[in-house]
Amino acid sequence: MVAVGFLYARRHRPDMRAATALNMDVFVPALVFSALASKDVDLGAYGLLAVAGVVLVLGSGLVAWPIARLSGISVRTFVPPMMFVNSGNMGIPLLVLAFGEQAMPAAVVLFLIENVLHFSVGTRMLDRRADILGVLRTPVMLACIAGLVVNLSGVPLPELISRPVDMLGQVSIPLMLFTLGVRLVDVNLADWRVGLLGAFVRPVIGALLAWGIALILALPPEQASILIVFAALPPAVLNAIFAERYDQEPERVASIVLLGNAAALITLPAVLLLVL
Repeated sequence: MVAVGFLYARRHRPDMRAATALNMDVFVPALVFSALASKDVDLGAYGLLAVAGVVLVLGSGLVAWPIARLSGISVRTFVPPMMFVNSGNMGIPLLVLAFGEQAMPAAVVLFLIENVLHFSVGTRMLDRRADILGVLRTPVMLACIAGLVVNLSGVPLPELISRPVDMLGQVSIPLMLFTLGVRLVDVNLADWRVGLLGAFVRPVIGALLAWGIALILALPPEQASILIVFAALPPAVLNAIFAERYDQEPERVASIVLLGNAAALITLPAVLLLVL
């Protein structure tokens, strides 16, 4: 599906901005709501995983900081892409396809943790005046709150609502993968050395940290495996968008993001081979 997006974009160069906006405003919130509102999901079983996700994201930043200083790269350029991973376009589809539909709640929990930290801590790293409370007003977070309320209330949703919302959510994963393929067409090799460093550092420090965190917190085996795969994901495309918005060496950040995502086609199968 990534290859289809890549090959189509090579020929037609589609403008994916509207599709991406629809995905983040409609389809992904529907996916999040469906996953959290399901009565078959025991959200209490994912408390430790949520803690592990927070420690993983923040710990990745702490490890990446001295690497950036030693490499002579701006900390604000290098550290955010090492912290905030492609948990949407690649993470949710990958975890569901690798571990089955039962992994959806865990994938959504990690996706939400990563996004909340990115829009709060990540934004504050680039702009100390940023409104970090704005993340609570995004469609994804509103869907998360609504899904939690429905799940904890014990009141079943009528199928007239649950079925169409579930179908809308099913649009998101194929669209995420197709969009990722489209973006790979624009891989920028101008800063390839920085990009390759990020492509190597991101999965290595992530997977090693996740392994240690899973041991310390004694996560169940499947959750530990899910955390390790999540930790090996490449940098989120949102890093490049934020870098452009806050004028933080956007070309360099784009190279880190896009080369990291291209390299993930090699590194992620290797990680999956280990954990599966």
